[in-house]
Amino acid sequence: MDRSPDRPSADAAVLAKGRGRHAARDSLLLTARLRIGENAADVRIRNLSAGGLMAEYPRPVSLGEPVEIDVRGIGPVVGRIAWATDGRVGIAFDEPIDPMLARKPVTSRKAKGSDSSWLHVYPAATPPRLKR
Repeated sequence: MDRSPDRPSADAAVLAKGRGRHAARDSLLLTARLRIGENAADVRIRNLSAGGLMAEYPRPVSLGEPVEIDVRGIGPVVGRIAWATDGRVGIAFDEPIDPMLARKPVTSRKAKGSDSSWLHVYPAATPPRLKR
């Protein structure tokens, strides 16, 4: 098959978008809520990329089955089962995500102008001196 050197192949275009099998993955350990049809379960995500993820899921699944997974920092993501083996599944997302959002710390910021006058900080107690 002839390809123009200035025109990338379809596979290269997919990889450039982070959606290919060999896209960069972040190894991590996150919990998420996986929904397959009417069933929902908590799963552990082992790695995450823009195009998909690998999670621990011990139940049988069908390849190509539609799923929704709620990932912390990202929200619900729709995809399909790409593979399943030994208690783990691969999920290919329908649309790419930003995997770095899952790595952001979860914090609750104080709203601007919030009144903290009810909070009083007491000084630390001075430890007693020991006699020799």
